Amino acid sequence: MNTARSRERGFSLLETLVATSILTVTLAGLAQLLVASMRVNAAARTTTYAALLAQQKMEQLRGLTWGFDLLGLPVADTSTNLAAASAAAPGGKGLTPSPPGSLATNTAGYCDFVDRFGRVIGGGTTPPGETVYVRRWSIEPLPASPATAMVLQVLVSRAGGRASPDTGASGVRVPDEARLVTVRTRKAS
Repeated sequence: MNTARSRERGFSLLETLVATSILTVTLAGLAQLLVASMRVNAAARTTTYAALLAQQKMEQLRGLTWGFDLLGLPVADTSTNLAAASAAAPGGKGLTPSPPGSLATNTAGYCDFVDRFGRVIGGGTTPPGETVYVRRWSIEPLPASPATAMVLQVLVSRAGGRASPDTGASGVRVPDEARLVTVRTRKAS
């Protein structure tokens, strides 16, 4: 009979506990990895959306008239309202140079607010309650050639996410934001 029992060997309680412990530690590590990857994925989605909103505003700025007329005189759009929900709204700044600090603070005419669906819900200095993204832009004459070139900058960040465009070390991007910079030159029509 002893011979029959020795052939019916199973797992001991100690072996089962060790195997269960290893499995638990492994699953806990995988759960942490899953949570971390979900967080990174959400941040990447937010940053991508901010980049799309920045590109949209940059295209609006680049689409405004800024060149020379048939007589060779400079012409510029200085009245389109890019901060309103509709660009046809009166009282815009167009490509008028922005005041200093327009990327750091909400400046009327150089800032608009976007909801979670990507719709512009207005401009001004105070964001409406449903604001998810704040778009700020600056228009500055290029110091080397102020009559024929300008620097356009667009900064998009989550509402309440950034106090200044130069927060942190120089060149460091704040999470969930996008910043585009381009130089536009006057060309003959």
